[in-house]
Amino acid sequence: MIDFDEPFSGRAALAAGVVTRHRLARDFVHLHRDVYIRRGIPATPLLRAKAAWLWSQGRGVLAGVSAAAVHGTRWLDPDAAAELVRSDHVRSAPGISVRRAPKLDTCVVDGMFATTPAQTAFDLARRMPFDRAVETIDALCNATGLKVPEIEELATRSKGAHGIGAVPRVLALVDGGAASPPETHTRLLLVRAGLPPPETQIEIFDGEVFVARADMGWKQWRVLVEYDGVQHWTDPTQRTRDIDRYAVLPELGWTVIRVGADLLYRRPEVFVERVRRALGAAGAPV
Repeated sequence: MIDFDEPFSGRAALAAGVVTRHRLARDFVHLHRDVYIRRGIPATPLLRAKAAWLWSQGRGVLAGVSAAAVHGTRWLDPDAAAELVRSDHVRSAPGISVRRAPKLDTCVVDGMFATTPAQTAFDLARRMPFDRAVETIDALCNATGLKVPEIEELATRSKGAHGIGAVPRVLALVDGGAASPPETHTRLLLVRAGLPPPETQIEIFDGEVFVARADMGWKQWRVLVEYDGVQHWTDPTQRTRDIDRYAVLPELGWTVIRVGADLLYRRPEVFVERVRRALGAAGAPV
């Protein structure tokens, strides 16, 4: 049965008698050669990956952002072209970037060949702008449970690969605990300011009772940093939870530095100085 909310073969739909040529032209968007989807379905990296796989007729391997998408990675650029690796000479198509590559580590996800999470991370580290690579690999690790040593092991086996010089520097800053690009940006800002690298997803207990999980911080000095996204202000349940825990954490000896988009992106020096002062007051060598 054809799911019109997913990319599908127009030829197969016509042969099955579930659409007419008139309806195919009227109600569906032509994505690629013989690939259609119901009109009004928003494009996502996952949808683009599935459409590219269908376009390739199963003769390729999803890679880069497309592999990241099928592995469940969030926060990907919705406008990025799908990425396929082929062993033969095939030209790229509008919205699909095709490249040749030597043997890659691959797996099957929902019936599609894709690079493994480790291979995907290795490729992103070599090909993406530095900060975006860290953000995307953070999200990939968060989605799949991938660990940095797995990527490093693959890099060791891939000496001489194009762009490999960037990989160690990217991986040195990857942390799968980051739950969003702003959290990654926050962590990178603190590290680049010369502060000790923070630990992510810190769990706080009052005795044996779980109190909160903080975005990042330093257990040794009991200093936490929390990124307040939009949901912290628009979701009543989240807002109530925040009020409760921000009242309890200082009582347990934790200092909490909160940061939002305005402070992070427009006044980063103010935020960094607040964290530096809190760490210094707690005895950190800053």
